[in-house]
Order: sequence, then C-alpha cells, then structure tokens
Amino acid sequence: MADRPYTDADLDAAIAAISEPGRLQTVQELVAQLAPSLHRVLDAAIAEGGWFDNAHRQALREAAGGEDPAARVQAVQNLIAEETRLGMMVGVAVGFELARELELSRPTTQED
Repeated sequence: MADRPYTDADLDAAIAAISEPGRLQTVQELVAQLAPSLHRVLDAAIAEGGWFDNAHRQALREAAGGEDPAARVQAVQNLIAEETRLGMMVGVAVGFELARELELSRPTTQED
C-alpha cells in the first residue's frame, strides 16, 4: 500500500468496486473471526480520542431524560446516529492502519 494522497476519483472508484454484490463477503467473515481483537483496538482508539467522555455522558442523560416522549426518541436517535458515524470513522481509520501495518510487515519479494 503506497503512502500517497488519494484523489476523489481514486476514492469513488474504490467505493464503487467494494459496492459490488458479494464483494465484501470474505472480508466480513474475516472481520467476524477477528471481532474480539478489533473490538479492543476500536475501544482503545475511541477512549484515547476522548470521544465518549463526560460531554458524551451528559448528552446521553439529556437525550434519555427529556419530558416529551417524541423529543426524547428523536434525541436518542440523533445520538445513536452520531455514535454510528463516529464508530465508522474510527473503524475506517483502524482499518487503514491495520492494512498499512500488514503491508509493512509483509516480507518483500523480488516481484515487489
């Protein structure tokens, strides 16, 4: 994996490629096997980033403690959406770093 900036075209092409039906099945199976280890890495990255600190706990209390049931549901849905986006963002960063580490640790051959 080359350390270079990716263009929008590079990213669009890669996203289109991995969006093909069945493309992610093998990787999903691998991730399922590695889930406990990856979970620990993701938890550590989120903790180190301070993502779920006191401000997050306060937002959770506010979302769950509202008086209007409809507003409470909307606040909880918004919080879940934010947490999902955050988890995906950190997860992608972990995935990129894992791929880079695997590439760095791969023995080089004369073909490389």
